[in-house]
Amino acid sequence: MRIGEFAALVGVTPRAVRHYHHLGLLPEPARRANGYREYGIRDAVLLARIRRLTELGLGLDEVRDVLADQAGRELVEVLEELDGDLARQERVIRERRARLAELLAQAREGRLPAEGPVSAELAGLLAELGEAPGVAASPTAAKDRELLALFDTVVPAEERARLMELMRGAAGQAPEVYARLDALAEAAPDDPGVAEAGAVLAACLPDEAGVELPGSGPADVFFGELAPAQATAVRHALRLVWERTR
Repeated sequence: MRIGEFAALVGVTPRAVRHYHHLGLLPEPARRANGYREYGIRDAVLLARIRRLTELGLGLDEVRDVLADQAGRELVEVLEELDGDLARQERVIRERRARLAELLAQAREGRLPAEGPVSAELAGLLAELGEAPGVAASPTAAKDRELLALFDTVVPAEERARLMELMRGAAGQAPEVYARLDALAEAAPDDPGVAEAGAVLAACLPDEAGVELPGSGPADVFFGELAPAQATAVRHALRLVWERTR
């Protein structure tokens, strides 16, 4: 058989056959006097095995290892490893489909936030904040929503849960807090409104908020997005919370 007939018999392309030759998976067959390869049944049996192994999901390096082991022990080990990989992929797919089902339900009910998809915890918090009067029009609130969506992705799960809890504790006073912070957008850091805004924010934050003043990582992003007077007010609030727990 010529290479085209040989490849068609097993259901692969001539290009794949040449690639297998190049990688050493398929030995070079005898050649005719004119230099063309001449394939036989044994070659077709081996090519069919290569195809079956790749269809199982084995990489070509793994196929080479299997073909090199005549006793078949390597095949058992590789197939067991492949089965474990597929089981892990199945778990990941189930988890993703469960999460997708939640998002679809939110979208169909009109509850999916503009920043979505986000975690269920953040979706609930954003919905709660969005219902507070005046918050939808607040520039500071809009900035908070964007940053929270970012933190939802980059912050570790345990830290994210703590952040959401802190924000939820302040949700009831959100309209007044955002209004005061909005008023500081163009103010100087020593403006009297800074201390007032900090006091209002501190009053609605739980004691856990002052355990440790943020200083790096996502906190840098947060404070960097605020105007100087706004950042000073938030730091002042955290300091007040820390002081009242001492």
